[in-house]
Amino acid sequence: MALQFSTAARNASLDAIETAIGASPILRIRTGAPPANCAAARAGTVLATMTLPADFMAAASNGSKALSGTWQDAAADASGTAGHFEIVDSGGTVCHIQGTVTATGGGGDMEIQNTSIAVGQQINVTDFTITAGGA
Repeated sequence: MALQFSTAARNASLDAIETAIGASPILRIRTGAPPANCAAARAGTVLATMTLPADFMAAASNGSKALSGTWQDAAADASGTAGHFEIVDSGGTVCHIQGTVTATGGGGDMEIQNTSIAVGQQINVTDFTITAGGA
């Protein structure tokens, strides 16, 4: 049998992730597929870089945790097709979360309004939710 956790335990686990990452982390949107894991060498061209709000995720509820505030880069750093993202600490050195990027409604781990990015284009994250397993 697979382990199952209470909603309270799942919520606490999710809230601990945000605490471990720390306030005002940096989100980078990159081209290509994500590396094998967060510890692997970074891959792809950085298309957009944004400092997230100090409290960047809403409080966990019913075993999930969604973005909080505005996640936006006023002007993209480079042109290309978004493929993956990384969320790193505020110093920009330690990767804590990575995953795929798709256009809104595309089902990626993170969704943005348009994956075909031109330098100087405004980038808005439209959806990012973490769901704890063990329901």
